[in-house]
Amino acid sequence: MASRNDAIERARRLRLMAFDIDGVMSDGSLFYSDAGIELKGFNTRDGLGIKLLQEAGIVTAIITGRRSPCVANRAADLGITHLFQGVGDKATVLAGLLAELGIDASQAGYMGDDIVDLKVMAICGFSAAPGDGHELAQRQAALVTQQSGGRGAVREVCEFILDAQGLLEDALAPWLPARQTAN
Repeated sequence: MASRNDAIERARRLRLMAFDIDGVMSDGSLFYSDAGIELKGFNTRDGLGIKLLQEAGIVTAIITGRRSPCVANRAADLGITHLFQGVGDKATVLAGLLAELGIDASQAGYMGDDIVDLKVMAICGFSAAPGDGHELAQRQAALVTQQSGGRGAVREVCEFILDAQGLLEDALAPWLPARQTAN
């Protein structure tokens, strides 16, 4: 894991932030209905963090190894148009996305939680792992969150990025009460 100052410097350059799903945007649990339908739980605070990144002009993406209709629904709900499911080689998919968008790898970030994420995390200028992620993912990450996957870790990363870029105060301003002036 990088120093906090190094993580801030890396986050300052970000123009694209991509996320894994299981263990990052969800807690990694898989639920199956009796009909065989896969269900996942997503945190609404994480979703708002992603929306804040988008409103600040940072492109968001999902690159995940599993394929699930509920992930497509969540991506659509969040306005994430760069959705890649069933991916075996996440680093290659990210490289293709970077080429399509004209973004350098040093301006890209990825949040992963397990060994299948190490290669894609390594090629990014910024990487993050949830506080309950695999030890090797945490070692690879520039930032390890206090929160667990599916429990606010994504929001923590989003606010970290916005703060590093000097955009957090403006991003939160619409929801903060107006300050009262003393008479």
